[in-house]
Amino acid sequence: MQSCSCFVPVASGEIYPTTTHIGKPFTTTAPAARFDQWKTDGTLERINRALNQPDRKQEEREALPSVFCIDSQSIKLGPMICEYRGLDPHKKVNGRKRQLLVDTGGRLWAAHVHPANEADGPAALVLVSDILWYGDRVETVFGDGSYRGVFAKALADWGINFERAARPQSAQGFVPVAKRWVVERTIAWTSFFRRIVKDYEYTLSSSVGWLILANIQLMLQRIKPTDRI
Repeated sequence: MQSCSCFVPVASGEIYPTTTHIGKPFTTTAPAARFDQWKTDGTLERINRALNQPDRKQEEREALPSVFCIDSQSIKLGPMICEYRGLDPHKKVNGRKRQLLVDTGGRLWAAHVHPANEADGPAALVLVSDILWYGDRVETVFGDGSYRGVFAKALADWGINFERAARPQSAQGFVPVAKRWVVERTIAWTSFFRRIVKDYEYTLSSSVGWLILANIQLMLQRIKPTDRI
């Protein structure tokens, strides 16, 4: 795979300028144009899937997952960004939510970003089509109680089980919840990428694109050279 200058801002947090030194809109030049094209035409998603598969094979797993885990992350917005903003009253975050779909190894397969005041279940419905992309291999999706309504029903309509991963009632203090802590680990991994520690994007598609790009970089670091595409 050719080295992509998009990796520089996702790791360093560098913000693309709006114009070049000659006054030309920066979105028409590389690397911003490349990122804008790839997030629009599905290239980022295809690269991400192609890299997740050899990483799974390194762990002696099937290339495509049969189990997914889903959870959300409420994230603050960068300054002066008002688009697609909402207040999450539970986490007291005025910003956006990220719906993250990962396998049991924590690899990110799909993501969706929306205002933080929207409920998890209805907002995650757009990820059902991503889950169906993997066909008959997908058997179960784990998530918390906020996904038990319309999201779980949509999965059931396609023959996919939804199982609630709940905190044990007898637990005291912090206890990692089975099948959900892997999403928290993915969030921890991506927190090392400065561009996505907050949401600095004006468009939701860019927010998703940087999340996917962060996972791509993680996979490139983990895959053995002989297994890379």
